[in-house]
Amino acid sequence: MHKSTLIAALIIASTASFAANAQSSGAVVDRQPGKVGIAQAVDVTATISAIDAAKREITLKGPDGKDTTVVAGPEVKNFSQLKVGDKVDIQYVEALVLELKKGGGLPVARTEKESMTSAKPGATPGATGSRKVTVVGDVIALDPATQTVTLKGPQRTADLKVRDKKQFDLISKGDQIEATYTEALAVAVKPSAKK
Repeated sequence: MHKSTLIAALIIASTASFAANAQSSGAVVDRQPGKVGIAQAVDVTATISAIDAAKREITLKGPDGKDTTVVAGPEVKNFSQLKVGDKVDIQYVEALVLELKKGGGLPVARTEKESMTSAKPGATPGATGSRKVTVVGDVIALDPATQTVTLKGPQRTADLKVRDKKQFDLISKGDQIEATYTEALAVAVKPSAKK
């Protein structure tokens, strides 16, 4: 099983099923000449409402009362410690940065890096994971009338509308745009209070 399966499942659980009641820090936008970035964080707490040990399925009840079932792959250590009633804290962050590379010179490429860590045997269940995707494309055309930049990337050509005229005016044919998308997820399990 691919190591990001649990990350993807928990991202879906936290952002799709629990989004209405998740605590979000809102989007943060940073603009500098030739660079713009946006980031958002979502925090959610769910309660384990059911566990199917044979299938390694965990059913999480979100703040809205709805259940979502996720599969804990073999990379999830200490599965046997999970109990119905335990709280699962999920923190998810994603960011996108677009940066102008004047004069180009970088290889036109797409790179992806993933990492995942899980709790050591015997420790409280938990995991962290991240993924970073970077794409570099060449600026092959500019349309000042529509403030559109045409980029030729490693797999396709795309048009990018630049809404900020000052940013658009910084871009020239032959420059490059580097787009970096990062997502990170942390999951921590808090045992339910002993009765």
